[in-house]
Amino acid sequence: MRSVDWDDLRVFLEVARTCSLSEAARRLRLDHSTVSRRIAQLEFTLGVALLERNRAGVKLNEQGEALMRHAETMEGGAISAVEFLCGGETPISGSVRLATMEGIASLFIAPRLNLLRQRLPGIKLELVTSAHPVHVNRREADIFLSFFKPTGRGLVSQKAGEFHLQLYAGGDYFERHPVPQSIEDLRQHEFCTYIDDMVQLGAVRWLDEVICEPSVAFASNSMIAQMGAASAGVGLVLLPKFILPFAVGLSPVMADKVVVHREIWISVNSDLQFSPRIKAVVSFFKDLLAKERDHFI
Repeated sequence: MRSVDWDDLRVFLEVARTCSLSEAARRLRLDHSTVSRRIAQLEFTLGVALLERNRAGVKLNEQGEALMRHAETMEGGAISAVEFLCGGETPISGSVRLATMEGIASLFIAPRLNLLRQRLPGIKLELVTSAHPVHVNRREADIFLSFFKPTGRGLVSQKAGEFHLQLYAGGDYFERHPVPQSIEDLRQHEFCTYIDDMVQLGAVRWLDEVICEPSVAFASNSMIAQMGAASAGVGLVLLPKFILPFAVGLSPVMADKVVVHREIWISVNSDLQFSPRIKAVVSFFKDLLAKERDHFI
């Protein structure tokens, strides 16, 4: 069996995840030439090409995809083994990258990070907001908190909660428009919503469940921007109930007739599911969502 340098595999994984030799070099704090040399060395040792070069960077070929799956399993096993063996002797510590949507990240999670620090003082949370699905099986994040159950190999997902969305209005909107009394009345109104061709997560097309082809007064890929525009009276907006503490100037509209429901899922890479730091952070957010349930429903 040919000898494979594990450092070469580590470099290969970073290149595979970033699809860029230069970005992998930056993350690994290596020279671009060193990264290129290690990839060439790995390909020579294995006797197969792993990457295809193009103008945008590099991408994995079939052999590269297969190697990445095995290398990630090896990496995950090593991380879990070290953390398991050290877990009983040292406090839980390290960085954990959590990816989720902008709204829940900025308006619910960030204001409660002091609770995480009190419970897990050794954990440094990296909070990533994303408008598209995050692939934890490709290590784009350690944990993905989503409004849908992700699909794909190498994932462990569990339902952690749910939330409701309601219509809100603010500013002088109802000085210029009649107060709606029924779903049919909403056809006479204007809305703040997402930019249609920029929506990459079907789960946020929640306004479609209330009205077909709404009259859009303002569109943004930011839920916080939609909230701000609605607060200024630009239009009605459908928002999760967890935004209420920040919904300055907004009031519910037809709260008894318009309620949209979504689930909250927490997903991790199956190779990291037994990592003490990952388990601890997942447990924290499950407990937090259960404790704060009244803010969601």
